[in-house]
Amino acid sequence: MELKIRQYSVLVVSAQPKFNESLAAMINERTYYEHTTEQSVASAKRLISDQAFDMVIINAPLPDEDGVRFAVDRSVGKCSVLLLVRNEYYPEIFNRVCPYGVYTLPKPPARQLVLQAFDWLESSCERLRKLEKHSVSLEDKMAEIRLVNRAKWLLISRDGLTEEEAHHRIEKLAMDRCLPKREIAEWIINTGE
Repeated sequence: MELKIRQYSVLVVSAQPKFNESLAAMINERTYYEHTTEQSVASAKRLISDQAFDMVIINAPLPDEDGVRFAVDRSVGKCSVLLLVRNEYYPEIFNRVCPYGVYTLPKPPARQLVLQAFDWLESSCERLRKLEKHSVSLEDKMAEIRLVNRAKWLLISRDGLTEEEAHHRIEKLAMDRCLPKREIAEWIINTGE
């Protein structure tokens, strides 16, 4: 499978040694995963402030909090989050975190279900990467539009052109010189020509 070439960084937040060993064994089967384990939300927050993770797996509750708020906070960025909760609390917690895109499993989960959850997390990571890439390209396009508009207003105020004439001049210069409109706009702004 093509996606397996990509490396995923995984943060496990759990204070239960037996669970940590079991989960680490499953994670290690996926050779394209790098994982770190923290035993509290406070230590996980410190680590996250220095390092980005593709996935966060939270085994709730934790010694310093229940982990729900931490799961929601982590899901806001470009991180996929899996929250494991006691079976009796599953419906309530699922309803609280579902709107934020947090995956939730009741404990104790079957091995096959955890392996499937890894697949869901990977799919989510890839979707988030594509959205981030698309967002960056939209930001670049908006920056180009603002730059061209600035150059148009300079031509309008300096040369008395209409907006349509200024736009046409920028396009013609770009075509004549085989340059993108962005470069022509920068040239107009920087040289005043």
